[in-house]
Amino acid sequence: MKHNSHMKSLLTVLCLLFLQFFSAQEENGVYPDGVFSFEENKPQKIFTDWTRVRKEPDVKAEVTDSLQTNQQVLILKKEEAILKLGERGANWYKVSYQKGDLVSEGYVWGGNLSVGYRNKNGYDFLFGLSKTVDRKNKEYNETVKQNIAGIKVIEGTNLVDEVYFDTGRGEELSYATFTIESGHKLQSVELTLKAMVSGEACGIASYTQYVLFKDKKLVPLPQLMNVGDADVYYHSEEFVFPNDKGGIPNAFIFKTEEMERDDKDREKKKHSSKTYLWNGNSYKLK
Repeated sequence: MKHNSHMKSLLTVLCLLFLQFFSAQEENGVYPDGVFSFEENKPQKIFTDWTRVRKEPDVKAEVTDSLQTNQQVLILKKEEAILKLGERGANWYKVSYQKGDLVSEGYVWGGNLSVGYRNKNGYDFLFGLSKTVDRKNKEYNETVKQNIAGIKVIEGTNLVDEVYFDTGRGEELSYATFTIESGHKLQSVELTLKAMVSGEACGIASYTQYVLFKDKKLVPLPQLMNVGDADVYYHSEEFVFPNDKGGIPNAFIFKTEEMERDDKDREKKKHSSKTYLWNGNSYKLK
């Protein structure tokens, strides 16, 4: 079927309807963000320090214990009960965990668990959503709620470093990935962490945060945003590292590509790029 401007506006309307349908539902009930959906009988890690363990899956229930960042827990059961704090909605989970020789059970809120974790070179890397803040939007003179994500590096029980950055909101938090890549041939970079959160509906953005790890320090790179709607339009951002095709030594290139179809169904593409120089410690725009 040929896409024309009529089809494009129809898709946009469908997208809006889809979103409004979800927003309308949310006022009546609370929905959990997909990133906090954890499988039963799988281990997870605590992201938030002093995470409270409760006797029942309820924020008013008695506190039986508290757990530190990087404590491993086993998910026993995903509870029906959902708690929403700021822009984060998550189920309660029944977990078991070991401290010393003692194995205990209790309930923790899913928003306090790591969305992803990795172990490499003797370090534990955790990715989680730490809080919601009020952010002033000067353009519209209003306050918007913004989720803040974090990445922590832990060696044994010691926090080595941590960084925080903006991440998706609401329907942009359907799923997440957290992976470890090479140092991309950037001078003195031991490894690169890549955290991504994304929505699953049309026209919902995904955000990718690269963080370089060197000399026990985390260096977050500019955030990448990708969004698209079938073959009607897209906006994509990516890095070209020194070890990539077209890469240049001691730098990374931030490439943007945009495409949209005009009324005559022609693809119109726009490309832009900027280069950041890396000196082994920090980066700056060339």
